[in-house]
Amino acid sequence: MEISTLAVVGAGTMGLGIAHVAALHGRSVRLVDVSEAVLQRALQTIAHNLERQVRKERITAAQKEETLGRITPATDLEAAVADVQLVIEAVPENPDLKAQMFERLDRAAPPEAILASNTSSISITWLGARTQRPARVIGMHFFNPVPVMQLVEIVRGLETSDATYETIYHLAEALGKTPVTVNDAPGFVSNRVLMPMINEAIYCVMEGVATPEDVDRVMKLGMNHPMGPLALADLIGLDVCLGIMEVLHQELGEDKYRPCPLLRKMVAAGRLGRKTGRGFYEYASN
Repeated sequence: MEISTLAVVGAGTMGLGIAHVAALHGRSVRLVDVSEAVLQRALQTIAHNLERQVRKERITAAQKEETLGRITPATDLEAAVADVQLVIEAVPENPDLKAQMFERLDRAAPPEAILASNTSSISITWLGARTQRPARVIGMHFFNPVPVMQLVEIVRGLETSDATYETIYHLAEALGKTPVTVNDAPGFVSNRVLMPMINEAIYCVMEGVATPEDVDRVMKLGMNHPMGPLALADLIGLDVCLGIMEVLHQELGEDKYRPCPLLRKMVAAGRLGRKTGRGFYEYASN
């Protein structure tokens, strides 16, 4: 099935990035959020990011305007998804919230529509079981910033059909991404490997082994990482990191996945990283 019309539910950092990429590659996109203010900020961010691509001569000014014209903001979820071929859910990484969203999408979207989740750790099989169409449920895990990062993890649930998988795999390629197929397991591959490293880096800070700056310097200069784990955690969002670690700890049951107490404390204090202006580092307000 060729996907020409899709909805992205959630206009945060990931949702607006997915909408940007899909519209740039010729898809008609409904960008859905409960907040009109969030939608307007998302459209402004997409326009700003497209203008950056124009300045770098990666797209033309005409392509920018055409892309923006393909994105329709919406606060009425049911109306927005009533006639789409695909819905990509990009709401916060909370299992109960995502389960409720999939139940709602299952009722509202056409029976033949595919429901994809941008979850970074939650079971696709479990989300599929919240619907009457588990064969049409799949994971489509993009990476931040979506217009720049090439990888999409394609996550097959236990009931995901071959037709659904092939449609989404080829869509990822059509959006200029490199799809990698993984089976349904907590954290998939990316966060199963990455988040324990970030968590251990936070333990190093908590235990006084080194400052955040020096932890990151070791990993950049010694391991040739382009960004240190703590700066990366700030970019991802410390609340997102905590949510993923909680899923890993709950699902895999091993102490090595226990979230660092300092991570919990920082999230409780509202120090979530770049999006709040303060995490392990401080950031100038936009």
